[in-house]
Amino acid sequence: MQVFYYFIKSENDPAKDPLLLWLTGGPGCSSFSGLAFQIGPFAFKTEKYDGNVPNLVLRPQSWTKVSSIIFVDLPLGTGFSYAKNLTANRNDWKLVHHTHQFLRKWLIDHPEFLSNDFYMGGDSYSGIAGPAIVQEISKGNEIGLQPPINLQGYLLGNPLTTRKEKNEQIPFAHGMGLISDELYESLKRNCKEEYINVDFRNELCLRDLNYYDECLSGIDPYNILYRYCKDDSTKKHEGPWIRSLTQKFDSSLNSPLTEWDTRCQTYHFFLATQWANDQSVRKSLHIREGTKGKWERCWKSDFEEEISSSFVFHVNLSAKGYRSLIYSGDHDASIPFMSTQAWIRALNYSIVEDWRPWLLENQVAGYTRRYSNQMTFATVKGSGHTASQDKPDEGYAMFSRWIASKPL
Repeated sequence: MQVFYYFIKSENDPAKDPLLLWLTGGPGCSSFSGLAFQIGPFAFKTEKYDGNVPNLVLRPQSWTKVSSIIFVDLPLGTGFSYAKNLTANRNDWKLVHHTHQFLRKWLIDHPEFLSNDFYMGGDSYSGIAGPAIVQEISKGNEIGLQPPINLQGYLLGNPLTTRKEKNEQIPFAHGMGLISDELYESLKRNCKEEYINVDFRNELCLRDLNYYDECLSGIDPYNILYRYCKDDSTKKHEGPWIRSLTQKFDSSLNSPLTEWDTRCQTYHFFLATQWANDQSVRKSLHIREGTKGKWERCWKSDFEEEISSSFVFHVNLSAKGYRSLIYSGDHDASIPFMSTQAWIRALNYSIVEDWRPWLLENQVAGYTRRYSNQMTFATVKGSGHTASQDKPDEGYAMFSRWIASKPL
């Protein structure tokens, strides 16, 4: 098995700045997404595709201005990583073990980073694996695994955590004015506020859920402010609520758009696919010939979800004193900020600094609260599922302040 990664040294002081390992969600989405769309030093130029290699431009809000970042393609089969028997290596715990093993091997090959503060980072589905990875690193340090990792904490954006986030999607939609008061009250009454394990014999609940689905059929669940972009690849995924609000967008993650609309968020995913499958690009990245067929931004098939909730890992890591930043784009309907606040509240830690706005250039960039367990929660105003992609200035300000142990 071979794990592929992109490594970008800090533009400031690589010898002293923190080292961050970034794992994109999915599960099975390449961390090239984090690099090119969210927090890395370059992005795709928004221009109509002409058949040539898509052009890249610099991103001034790159998190590499204050940290060195490893963007790793895991689980195996993701991005340019490969293995002979992929199915046996694609589950939650294999993802945790392989990420931990990769990091220790990487530090053996790059001993100059052994003394740097280390943080684990990720978003979306990485909310399941990320805390488990941090716990395994911590336990590895305790039993003397080499080399020692200077673990300080972790950060997660719009993280899947309890797998019950779907129950907060309907209250979120109501709060955002996407459904009526009457439908909301009917849903609560007929479904008894349980929208995951729905009784298929409950016709009133199913009726309300189908009506709800109709109301949101023209809304992008990853950011309700996005332009809704519908293409042929998504039609087969449309359907009732039971099959998931976000499922209809899953196929557009690789996005073979029939008509290219540069205003669509998925257009950049299309450009990434063209870029990564160009032979000159693959040669520059030193991709071994024959190891990978077509590069796909996300490959979610054959993955076994073994960890039902990552809540217990947060409890364990908090007890050990690790720092954490949990942030939410406040216009994400797939993993709403309300669901993240709910499990943080369930940790039952005392509040050190109560709810307040955090500012950028004297404007409200979001809201934040700090807890006694060294956990910081923050919202990023106006952003969706991938906050730094939507609001790069705010995302960089939030990260650069938190990583330097400054208040937001």
